[in-house]
Amino acid sequence: MSDLPRKAVTRTAKLAALPLGFAGRATWGLGKRIGGRSAELVTRELQQRTAEQLFKVLGELKGGAMKLGQALSVFESALPEEVAGPYRATLTKLQDAAPPMPTRTVHAVLEEHLGDKWRELFLEFEDKPSAAASIGQVHRAVWHDGREVAVKVQYPGAGEALLSDLTQLSRFARLLGPLVPGLDVKPLITEMRDRVSEELDYGLEAAAQQRHAEVFADDPDVRVPAVVHRADQVLVTEWMEGLPLSEVIAEGSQEQRDRAGQLLARFLFSGPARTGLLHADPHPGNFRLLPGDGEDTGPEGWRLGVLDFGTVDRLPGGLPEIIGACLRLTLAGEAESVYAALRTEGFVKESVALDPDAVLEYLLPIIEPAEAESFGFSRGWMRTQAARIADPRSPAHQLGRQLNLPPSYLLIHRVTLSTIGVLCQLNATVRLRDELEEWLPGFAAP
Repeated sequence: MSDLPRKAVTRTAKLAALPLGFAGRATWGLGKRIGGRSAELVTRELQQRTAEQLFKVLGELKGGAMKLGQALSVFESALPEEVAGPYRATLTKLQDAAPPMPTRTVHAVLEEHLGDKWRELFLEFEDKPSAAASIGQVHRAVWHDGREVAVKVQYPGAGEALLSDLTQLSRFARLLGPLVPGLDVKPLITEMRDRVSEELDYGLEAAAQQRHAEVFADDPDVRVPAVVHRADQVLVTEWMEGLPLSEVIAEGSQEQRDRAGQLLARFLFSGPARTGLLHADPHPGNFRLLPGDGEDTGPEGWRLGVLDFGTVDRLPGGLPEIIGACLRLTLAGEAESVYAALRTEGFVKESVALDPDAVLEYLLPIIEPAEAESFGFSRGWMRTQAARIADPRSPAHQLGRQLNLPPSYLLIHRVTLSTIGVLCQLNATVRLRDELEEWLPGFAAP
């Protein structure tokens, strides 16, 4: 029997109740304004109440609800501290855990996809999952050759639940706008729906992970566990210990934060250049900070462990050269050249005419981290950027609404924003320019 959508009526009812709750709070907020409370104060109270209900519901469900929760969680840095603070723990739980499926269901999936003698493949198998996410959960085990492995088991009916949840969530995506300033949630949900079939295909995931494992096999900075075995709904990979990035965010030392941030930026830009693939699910639950080996145990010896290659963007030539070129031209203040490049790539539609200097002014604060020798990412900086773009009264908001994001850049844009969100959560000081000069095509001076 399908475990995930078994209580489909209950899931639908919980999701359906969200927009009603949002509408009720909007009415409550209007009353507060009429009563004389300031708009800014009322907005923050609305955000706080919305966050409380939203993450409570998303945290109780797997499928698309869990996936959206994970995607939104990396943007908590953009929320006012009085809103984000009380819910940071809840957001972290969304990144790392979900209610497990029953042991009997796990065994049934293993028997169906590995055969009725599946236990002979393992010397040990832990029934209690070590991690759970939107479409599957991970069990620690020992493979028959003695290797410690992670066994990823897909929830029965995961695809059905994922599509159903995301379809329902898309119907009231606009109501989530005030919760994450500057982020348009609807395209995010649409893109997730478009990639459901890829994420459910463990064959594609295994190929992407093995490609990374081979390329980074001898890398001093990044480690990717190798694939051991795969079936339609079961994926076995090498086990990887390490400190979850969510723990580094919660209580890591500044040295750990800075090293994790540097390696995360390095992986973001070097991955496509070296593998032709972009890891497209950069939330903290998918990364580990690994201590150095032997004598190299200081901060510079720590490595970044990377998990979950269920969603990737295939970029055979690496990241598009136009991205690096536009960054370089923007930093050089060449407004006309930047505007021409954006128009050529479709970021400015032919039917729209914008002031090149205004476009440059809009972009410069966003790319500030690429200009400095080293940059301190912080929640305060993220909130400033979000507020600048989200305020309907600001020129930045008006100009941003006239820009266009071509479909081929959707995933790159989301991954970049999400990674910046994680860097701000880490409060990491990063030499971003170093990584751009080495790995981003078009950024270094021609």
